[in-house]
Amino acid sequence: MERSLETQVSQAVDAWLRWVPRWEPATHRGRVAPCRRCLGSPILSAAGIGANVPHGVQHGLSTRIKTIVDHAVAQYTAQNLPMLQAELDQQAARNRARAYRPAEGLDPEYEGLPLDPEPVPGAPFLFTVAGMADEAVADLPPLPPLTEEAKAALRQEVALADEYANLVGREICGILLRHRLSVQDAISQYVEPQIEAMLSELSEALDSPFDPDTP
Repeated sequence: MERSLETQVSQAVDAWLRWVPRWEPATHRGRVAPCRRCLGSPILSAAGIGANVPHGVQHGLSTRIKTIVDHAVAQYTAQNLPMLQAELDQQAARNRARAYRPAEGLDPEYEGLPLDPEPVPGAPFLFTVAGMADEAVADLPPLPPLTEEAKAALRQEVALADEYANLVGREICGILLRHRLSVQDAISQYVEPQIEAMLSELSEALDSPFDPDTP
């Protein structure tokens, strides 16, 4: 039996709550480009996760919720949007033919993030994971072209799928309001102390090295 949307959201939040105690601040260079999945997300706002919460913590929940939305839209598409479903099936078959698929099978905390770190000026990469993935895609034959009529019909079905995704997203936001306290308690217990410790350490490192009491 298909789980209700409320059950799926509750299970996603529970999985995130089990993961949060294992979160640690990143020690590598931060990325310049913002995450389009998390920046200004109404999902995160409904869950009580503010913009000041570290991105890794945000991403772990937003990705889990996105999986629920994607699943709901996939079911709706299969039942109601035959042209879009056919296009998606062709694209899925094409993707399965790729020899190298580094973005698949990642944990929710890493799904959708860039495959490579930010380049360091003056130190170019010999190769990149994203570049190798692009080469694998380039070796595949293109999808068959569509007529103008088919393109117009496909655009209409895509718009319907987007509208349904927004509908599901709004319903999920309402469900997440009931989880705000547990989400915020987890952030207060596991995330904020680590951030405070980092700021304290940074403050000590920035103190003047010349102590007037030192002989």
